[in-house]
Amino acid sequence: MKTRRAAKPVAFQGARGAFSEEAARQLLGPRVPVLPCERFEDVFRSLQDGRAEGAIVPIENTLAGSVHENYDHLQTFELPIVAETSVRIVHNLIAPPGVTFARIRRVFSHPVALNQCLDFFARHPRIERVPFYDTAGSVKMVTEEGLKDAAAIASSVAAEIYGGRILRRSIESDRRNFTRFFLLRTPDYARRHPVRAPRHAQWKTSLVFSTRNIPGALFRALSAFALRDLNLTKIESRPLRGKPWEYLFYLEFLDRVDSPNARNALNHLRELADFLRVLGCYPKGA
Repeated sequence: MKTRRAAKPVAFQGARGAFSEEAARQLLGPRVPVLPCERFEDVFRSLQDGRAEGAIVPIENTLAGSVHENYDHLQTFELPIVAETSVRIVHNLIAPPGVTFARIRRVFSHPVALNQCLDFFARHPRIERVPFYDTAGSVKMVTEEGLKDAAAIASSVAAEIYGGRILRRSIESDRRNFTRFFLLRTPDYARRHPVRAPRHAQWKTSLVFSTRNIPGALFRALSAFALRDLNLTKIESRPLRGKPWEYLFYLEFLDRVDSPNARNALNHLRELADFLRVLGCYPKGA
């Protein structure tokens, strides 16, 4: 009798209950197996090395901006983007059982989460902000260590997982706080399982390129898309290693990579660019 091979997990940065895990469940269902990793680089390596079948990485937040480290990893690891989703970020103040709000003197969380709750800290100047590697991981730490004067900022799911008590809900300064996540696969997986979407779905293409450091080079590169009425939704520059003060440009536009307009634009760009790579083509997330 043949036994069914267990599905490999999807990797994400952080502890169980992190917002990245919520993104994984939005994209792949509530029962998807997951592999928590401490660092973003570990997430990419776990997929590259075959320990995971997919990877979820945050790429930008509506308040904090781009996650620059992950843009660099997209270029380094060459793992294609196959989907995206956005998660509404709701930050909660979570303490170990029995700890009251009046006793809180320290709050642990990821630095980005702390900075997204500055209005809360301004109202409570007695409370010290303490950076930690992860939101959910900070809940795990304060509850396991039983800290009597500390709390963490994380999701309500993290409170459930680690037995924390939510003292204040939705303490983020801006309620329109969303993080966009990419789902990555290996090139072989992406070839064997092409992305499918409803016929009416809108598609995005992500790419990275560099140009010569001469006047007007970036203008001419972007004109390849403007001339074909392709809507650019994102452009990000990152330092080009080994060439001080030169840059890689990450770009997203709305269309399939194989549409006539996109093919013509990319062929045009190849004539101008020193380097060009398509990072992925995927349905536009909500």
